[in-house]
Amino acid sequence: MAFKSKITPNIGGNESMASTITPVLSGSQTLTVIGLSIANTANISITVSAKLIKNGSGAFIIKNALIEPGNTLVIVGGDQKLVLEVGDSIAAYANGTNQADAIISYLI
Repeated sequence: MAFKSKITPNIGGNESMASTITPVLSGSQTLTVIGLSIANTANISITVSAKLIKNGSGAFIIKNALIEPGNTLVIVGGDQKLVLEVGDSIAAYANGTNQADAIISYLI
């Protein structure tokens, strides 16, 4: 297994513009998310949401969570992990375009 990370600056500004923040898997790969953070890059309070997309259906990991200016919300970390299979992804968005950055750390 290898430790990796991916950054997604300026995540989408609504659900229809959600940014996919996970890498694409191929073959029989699995990915274990060991960290997922979203930072507020705006000068105002924002809300953020993140969904796990599996087989075309989505379920919220977090929905409309408030992040104050200059703060970061840790969605996955510590003892909490998420396992993704081929075809799965995590999508995230804020309540305004270009107001948040996402960082995901994972094992593959």
